[in-house]
Amino acid sequence: MLGPLAVLCALLFSGGGAELKLEQTPVVVGRLGTSATLPCTVDSSVYYIHWYFHKKFAAPKRLLYLDMSSSSVQRDTSVKADKVNAKKGKDSYSCNLLVQKLEKSDEGVYYCAAWEEQCYWSGWYNKWVGPGTILRVTDKSANEDTSPKPTVFLPSISEIKIHEAGTYLCLLEDFFPEIIKVDWKEKNDETVLQSQQGNTMKTKDTYMKFSWLTVTGLPKDKEYKCIVNHESDRGGINQEILFPSINEDLVARMESDVDSEGHSEAKQNTEVVTVSPLSSRSFPPGASTVEPVALNSTEASLDDEYDSLQLMNTSAYYTYLLLLLKSLTYSIIITIYLLGRSVLDGNGKSS
Repeated sequence: MLGPLAVLCALLFSGGGAELKLEQTPVVVGRLGTSATLPCTVDSSVYYIHWYFHKKFAAPKRLLYLDMSSSSVQRDTSVKADKVNAKKGKDSYSCNLLVQKLEKSDEGVYYCAAWEEQCYWSGWYNKWVGPGTILRVTDKSANEDTSPKPTVFLPSISEIKIHEAGTYLCLLEDFFPEIIKVDWKEKNDETVLQSQQGNTMKTKDTYMKFSWLTVTGLPKDKEYKCIVNHESDRGGINQEILFPSINEDLVARMESDVDSEGHSEAKQNTEVVTVSPLSSRSFPPGASTVEPVALNSTEASLDDEYDSLQLMNTSAYYTYLLLLLKSLTYSIIITIYLLGRSVLDGNGKSS
C-alpha cells in the first residue's frame, strides 16, 4: 500500500510538473574504428541523465547513467568503460555520450532520459525520454561525397496537353545515411506544398529516394523547387533543385526532342529535362544546378522489385492450388472410408 506521504504527493501533484524537453541530434555518422559523440540537452536542471541503446529486433537496454552533480558515471553490467562513456556539459542541462572503437554492431538508436523528482520526500520521479539519435557506422572516407545526387523529371507532353496537369519528379541517389527529408515549394515562396514521398530504398551501401509534386491547372509562369535536407548538407544549408516553368517555348522544345516511342533523345548539356517520369533517361536543368545521373541502378532496382513481386504472386497461386488439391484428396479419402464403413455396418446387421 502507498504510504501517507506518497498519497499526499499524488493528490497534490496529480498533474505532475512541467514536462521536461530533451533534445537530441537526429542522426550521427561515425567511421569504423573511430569515436562518435551523441549530445543530449535538457531544458532544465536534472540530477541524472540515463542512456539507452535500442537495436532493431531487440529490447532496449540501459548503458549507463550520469550523476549531473558529481559528474560520476555508473555503467550497467557488461558495459565496458573503454566502449561507452558520458561527460557532463558546461552546465547542468546537457551531456554527451561517447561511443568508442566503432563497429557495425554499434548501429542503432541511442536515447537519453531524465528522471525528475516529483516530491522530494516521497521518492516519486517523473521519467522523460528524448527522441533518440540514430548512429550509423561506415567505412567511407570523411572526404567522400555522400550527399544526394539528384535527377529531375518534368511533366510529359501528353500530361500537359491532355490533362492540363503536370507531375514534377525528383530522384535522389547515392546518399548516406538514409535519413532524408524532401519538401516542395514554389520559387520565392516559403509555403510547403503537398507532395508525395516514395520509400527510401537501399542500393548496395547507399540509399535512393524519389519524391514528386503534381500540379493541376499547370500555371505557365510558376517555377517549383525540390528542397532536400540531409545530414551531408554543408553548413546546414539545404540543397535546392529548381524546376523551370512549363511555357510554350519549353513544350515546343520537348516535342522536338521526343522520338517515335515517346522518349527524349539523349543530348549532353541539355538545359531541361524532356522526359516523362517513366522514361529511361534524363538530363539536368542546367549544369550549375544538377549533375547528370545514370539511372541504370534505379531501373535495375525497380525491375528486381517487380520480378520479386511477380514471383511471390506466382508462388502464392501454386501454393493455393496445392493446398486445394490436398484438401480435395483428403475429402475423397474420408468419403470412401465413411462409405466403406457404412457398407460393412449394413452387412453386419443383415447377417
